[in-house]
Amino acid sequence: MGKNKLRQFAELDTFHNVFQKDSSLKGKWRSEFFKNECPVVLELACGKGEYTVNLARKFPDQNFIGVDLKGNRLWTGAKMAIEGKIENVGFLRIQIEHLQSYFEPGEVDEIWITFPDPQPQVSREKKRLTSMRFLDVYRPVLKENAIIHLKTDNDQLYEYTLEVINENKLTLLAHTNDVYNSELLNDVLSIKTYYERKYLSQGKNINYVKFSL
Repeated sequence: MGKNKLRQFAELDTFHNVFQKDSSLKGKWRSEFFKNECPVVLELACGKGEYTVNLARKFPDQNFIGVDLKGNRLWTGAKMAIEGKIENVGFLRIQIEHLQSYFEPGEVDEIWITFPDPQPQVSREKKRLTSMRFLDVYRPVLKENAIIHLKTDNDQLYEYTLEVINENKLTLLAHTNDVYNSELLNDVLSIKTYYERKYLSQGKNINYVKFSL
């Protein structure tokens, strides 16, 4: 591990907005961390947390938690939030499969999944974050009729997600295979991560799906 990563991991332990496999806030995110009763929104596989932080900037009346396993990635978003004095954002370093160990039933109001690993191999279908295996992980922690958003450059993951929604009789609320040329485009969907800018510069279309379980 390089010196920079070692420094980042050491700093993570000092960041007040990062929790590493710490389940002490289960059921208490609003009261003990955010200290308000505003909705709690998760970004799963948040990477560097750019989307999480930008959502928090746009919606000061909501609470945002970026979830990822890779600490050196979380460091970027956490540092950005601290330097920007953005208090309605936190980061949780865990495996997404264990989400129910960190949130009480109905504690989460909304989920964003932005540019996840599409896991294109058929043998890795269960690792896709919109597979029923993962949707069944999210379901218990979500409030009733909570919305899930998927934003992806991967056309196969987009089509796969629509199939999962249809086959399991979930509620499809909106979708497009080209969000930047769609009537769905708004300030929130216009938030761009580093990788999204890269995809767009290459002429890649961006897909979006909005649904509930």
